[in-house]
Amino acid sequence: MLEPLRRGLPPIDPAAAAGAVSCALPPRYEAVRGARQFTRTTLSQWELTERFDDVALVVSELVTNALRHALPADTPRDPHEAPVRLHLMRWSSRLICAVRDPSHTSPATRETDEDCAAESGRGLFLVESFSDTWGWHPLAGSLHGKVVWALFRLPQDRDRPQD
Repeated sequence: MLEPLRRGLPPIDPAAAAGAVSCALPPRYEAVRGARQFTRTTLSQWELTERFDDVALVVSELVTNALRHALPADTPRDPHEAPVRLHLMRWSSRLICAVRDPSHTSPATRETDEDCAAESGRGLFLVESFSDTWGWHPLAGSLHGKVVWALFRLPQDRDRPQD
């Protein structure tokens, strides 16, 4: 799942991750609140509470986009399979939030009219604004769908080796 993250960035060794967790999210908008709580708990355990506001905003947008655009209401679903999954991965110098969904459709930013009061269409703009970089890639093999991810650089602790 991390292979596309390696392009254009310093090496990320999945085995060197300081922490990695994930949670399955139900196909309901209430899942956004659960994703934020999962993020709060995880960042607290990783002693990264100062990053919560930015990371939670990005997690909320990624999960909302997955629920809104990757799970059309008329799509048949396996009741035993969670259609959306949130992954949080931490290294000493970065944090990655990734949301997996069953759609192969690429996420697309929409041009918004500054005079328009609509809130819709700003999600990926917010992801781009609050994270250091973001991207997506289709899944291969037995996994189907795509992963949309956002990377946050963390302050360097001089006592910890860089990854």
